[in-house]
Amino acid sequence: MGISELRQLETQPLKIAGSRNSLESDLVRTGAISQRDAALAQLVGRHCDTSLDRILRAEGLASEDDLLSTHAKRLKSRALSPQELQQTMPLATELEAKSLLKYGILPFADERGRPTVAVSNPDEFRAVLSDLPFEIASAQLVVGSRAAIQETVACRHREALTEAAQARVPVIESCRNWGHTFGRRLAFTLTCLFALTGLTLAFPTLVFGGFVLWAAFTLLVAAALKTSAFVASVTNRDVAEEISNPNQRLPKVSILVPLFRETEIAHALIARLTRLTYPKCLLDVILVMEEEDETTRKTLAEIDLPPWIRPVIVPDGAPRTKPRAMNYALDFCQGDIIGIFDAEDAPDPDQITIVARRFQTAPDDLVCLQGVLDYYNPRQNWLARCFTIEYATWFRMMLPGLARLGFAIPLGGTTLYFRRDALEKLGGWDAHNVTEDADLGFRLARHGYRTEMINTVTEEEANCHPWAWIKQRSRWLKGYMTTYLVHMRRPALLYRQLGAWKFLGFQAHFVTALSQFLLAPFLWSFWLVLLGYGHPLDQDLPHSLLVALGSMFLMVEVLNIAIHVTAVSGRKHKHLMAWAPTMHFYSPLGAIAAYKALYELVLKPFSGIKPLTDYHQPPWHRRRQTILSTSPESSLSRVTNAFEICALSALPAVSGSRSAMADTIA
Repeated sequence: MGISELRQLETQPLKIAGSRNSLESDLVRTGAISQRDAALAQLVGRHCDTSLDRILRAEGLASEDDLLSTHAKRLKSRALSPQELQQTMPLATELEAKSLLKYGILPFADERGRPTVAVSNPDEFRAVLSDLPFEIASAQLVVGSRAAIQETVACRHREALTEAAQARVPVIESCRNWGHTFGRRLAFTLTCLFALTGLTLAFPTLVFGGFVLWAAFTLLVAAALKTSAFVASVTNRDVAEEISNPNQRLPKVSILVPLFRETEIAHALIARLTRLTYPKCLLDVILVMEEEDETTRKTLAEIDLPPWIRPVIVPDGAPRTKPRAMNYALDFCQGDIIGIFDAEDAPDPDQITIVARRFQTAPDDLVCLQGVLDYYNPRQNWLARCFTIEYATWFRMMLPGLARLGFAIPLGGTTLYFRRDALEKLGGWDAHNVTEDADLGFRLARHGYRTEMINTVTEEEANCHPWAWIKQRSRWLKGYMTTYLVHMRRPALLYRQLGAWKFLGFQAHFVTALSQFLLAPFLWSFWLVLLGYGHPLDQDLPHSLLVALGSMFLMVEVLNIAIHVTAVSGRKHKHLMAWAPTMHFYSPLGAIAAYKALYELVLKPFSGIKPLTDYHQPPWHRRRQTILSTSPESSLSRVTNAFEICALSALPAVSGSRSAMADTIA
């Protein structure tokens, strides 16, 4: 609850608590705020773990200039403008650039050469003195805007911060060195292909039978894992969570929102963020933009952003990806909890409150909360319906069940919340991994941390175009392949870190998922048996065994349908229950995507890395934005490098209402 809501309540006269020299008293004395608003701000501060500055600014009661001027008078110092901060002389310090950004401080030498530190809030600076080296802790203070301080630090340490953003994760847990192994990777792949071709020509039945049996085995393992997760999810739905203490002060929460060439949804994004009910004085929303993305920057410059929303510009570098941008923006955050939204997300208004209260009651090893992802356009076409059914099954049944069984789970790319300290210890995200979210989920587990599903929903736009769906799914599957290979570099170490149970779950999850997609055609051969036709292995395997395998295949299909129906049986998606049997015809798209992913894993491991872009933008929109953001002088070079750009981006054409508009225009 903010000051504007408190004003509407019938309250008794309020007085400012504290000494006459308090910041509140100084602001009242100078007429910057009224005495009643100062008392209301103190009341808000009792329930919100934040400073008076943030409360007053978030409520629009005091300008940043007024606050800085008051701080300067109390310090008997001065307030520096952004231009003056840029012109200061840097002071050598052992503190890393990322720590300067985190604390919001700028060390410099004044005109006499004396150590000086620019801070935005002297009280917050004094609270972290024990973490600072002596030359900074003992320096004289001046005040300045936190945004200007961070911008100055970022400019002075641009190269170091840029390099750190792409290599925060330890190399043993990253795939960034794969670009140097193309020759070995290609040689190994060709050797395997020649060997497989030779074996197939010499022993065709044996090779085909081997694939069939492995496909059947992984199908059985996948069915067992899915059934266990389903049962665990259904039987534990009503388990009550521990209730937090309502008198415990709520923490600050930073939300990272990666953007790239966003014009049409920028206003809608701000409106959706404004509907969040979490106290705005505790919200720190960072709009993460690439340096070369002038389109989005110009669009946001035309919007009057509230003080709790601010942009952070990521210096240009390679790879130009969402995880690299979030690594860079992480040090700018002020919150103890870090959340991730996509530009088109529509979260529940009370989502952050639910997350914050859960973290307050959770044990220390629970460092990540994953919300439920859903789609708001399931009626658009058959593919959108199937995609919605698949997501409902995954986020409402499988992930909660796997988590309750004690397995490590992969993460979705949005509606994620982390304890900041744990995220920083792990090095953030792997900037080179195609699916950095799934990778991070298992890195958390390797280091002894847990992830929990939480009952709050964020809606997105379902991918409803076949080729766009295949491109998106191939990126996900390639990311799964990459993540599995990265974590299996040292299987013994992975086993020790995860333990036997989670290690088996890791193997079952990845091996069965990838095998089922890649070997789906071999499983489909059992339809021949079930329909009474001859099977290629009739002469080599007993017919009863083939019938048994075919029956198992059919039973698993029925099981899948039952789980899908249960997943969409709620009031919102009940109309999708009749479409659950058609999911069998949805899976062939996944097989196509799997072979595309396997091809790219060998030849183009980094193509399709998710850039800072809205995957729901159709091709005509992205092309238009490229033209708008490209000067005439650089157009020729853009055309010349078109094939390279496509290879590095591989942006699927996913859309909903905007794609319908594109069809109308066409």
